[in-house]
Amino acid sequence: MPRRFHIGDGIFEDQAADLPERLNAAYVEKLRPLCLCRNPGIPMYVARIGDQFVIKRMPLSGGAHDPRCESYESPYELTGLGPLVGSAIQIDHATGCAALKLDFSLTKRGPRTLAGNSGAESPSAVNNESRKLSLRALLHYLWHEGGLTEWTSLWIGRRHWWHVRSHIVEAASTMTIRGKPLVDRLFVPEPFRAEDKTAIEQRRAMALAGIHRRASGPPRLMLLIGEIKEFCQARSGRKVVIKHMPGFPLFIDDTSLKLMQRRFSPQLELWQANEASRLMAIMTIGANGSGLTMINEIALMTVTGEWLPVESVYEERVLEKLTRMRQKSVKALRFNLPAAQPVAVATLPEAKPKPVALYVVPPDAGDDFESVLAHMIDARPDVRSWIWRIHDGDMPALPQG
Repeated sequence: MPRRFHIGDGIFEDQAADLPERLNAAYVEKLRPLCLCRNPGIPMYVARIGDQFVIKRMPLSGGAHDPRCESYESPYELTGLGPLVGSAIQIDHATGCAALKLDFSLTKRGPRTLAGNSGAESPSAVNNESRKLSLRALLHYLWHEGGLTEWTSLWIGRRHWWHVRSHIVEAASTMTIRGKPLVDRLFVPEPFRAEDKTAIEQRRAMALAGIHRRASGPPRLMLLIGEIKEFCQARSGRKVVIKHMPGFPLFIDDTSLKLMQRRFSPQLELWQANEASRLMAIMTIGANGSGLTMINEIALMTVTGEWLPVESVYEERVLEKLTRMRQKSVKALRFNLPAAQPVAVATLPEAKPKPVALYVVPPDAGDDFESVLAHMIDARPDVRSWIWRIHDGDMPALPQG
């Protein structure tokens, strides 16, 4: 259905010729558009993505929109986001900002405990699932709020690193940690161009200057999100090479490397097995006494060639079908939840007569998994369910329409 927005003193359709000019003005004037899919309208905000201005939903407001609206989201209870809302993620409805509670530190205190609470399979991640965001959960939240979980076949070949980076940075600009903007502690490398090498390196040095300053108190850490290009052998540990950061290796020691390889072995295996896949990393980094940039904590996430997160070969099969469908799909994410906890693989929010949640039951799933899944489905009768039980054979046909 055509989308209509109330902006300032006027009402505009999403295809109106003068909408881009009005969005530019609304961005400067800090006006909050209202989506008119409901009455009264639902507050949204204007974001700048590259050279374009777009209307985006407020954090965690997707369920308030009409199911036929492009901004609608399926219930958060079907994913790992549900337990975090209102505890680890608190929304200030006056500003639209999300205040985040993190279970990792942005200052270096004592020995490194890489991935100890990074969101890999560990009791600490389960016990802490509703109170604080792990490293992995923060990456998932940025992916979710940046709209990078959404897909339609109309976008094939049109999502590149500069899009991904812009969406991550824009999402981070709506989040705070301990009252301070998250974006001030986050570095996401800009697309590298050889002709702009000097200027890019200068901007990177300025952005990361904080980790080299020696002030009183514990050393400061920064967050870095980037795509892993390769792990190179070093005399001790490994060099971690991030795409778009040539000549700027990060270092990880042997102990931390082994922890990463053990805790994120599924992600590493998927990346190594499929040349089209990408390996994303979120990490805290700091400088050592010699000025080298060291990885303090790290979490990994495998994504498809379309930048959609994936956890298993079964999910790869589902996403392969979804990416060819014109119908919009939204990849669901696990956040802090362990693999033993069922979550939707994806949702089809525009499906009729009701949105559809897609589930995969792995071959090693037991009675507890099936029981929790049945409870999730029964709790949301407003959402239809599609289930692929791996031990039953080939994937069923996906819902159409």
